[in-house]
Amino acid sequence: QVQLAESGGGLVQAGGSLRLSCAASGRTFSGHSMGWFRQAPGKEREIVVAISGIGGSTYYADSVKDRFTISRDNVKNTLYLQMNSLKPEDTAVYYCAASGGRWLLVVSTAYDYWGQGTQVTVSS
Repeated sequence: QVQLAESGGGLVQAGGSLRLSCAASGRTFSGHSMGWFRQAPGKEREIVVAISGIGGSTYYADSVKDRFTISRDNVKNTLYLQMNSLKPEDTAVYYCAASGGRWLLVVSTAYDYWGQGTQVTVSS
């Protein structure tokens, strides 16, 4: 059974940093596309950042460019999201997603597996 387990969320002041982790189990996602999405109250789920399985291409939402960084450790089968210079508008539940595909995927419907989400709250 495939599971994605996020961790690292919490409460932080504006300008602070958090590092989210997503540990995958049940299969390896080395060479497969993964991403981070977020959903704020009353809003639709949106892409934050994605990384392809081939070539390591990345996509960042405009709102997080130059502040967030995605990375992956294929040995640990873990995806990371380093979030710096956090803003109150970054407050949301953050979800890790993985796909059986290998190309850069930026829409939620392209992903096959989802974590349960981790809350990130940024206070002003």
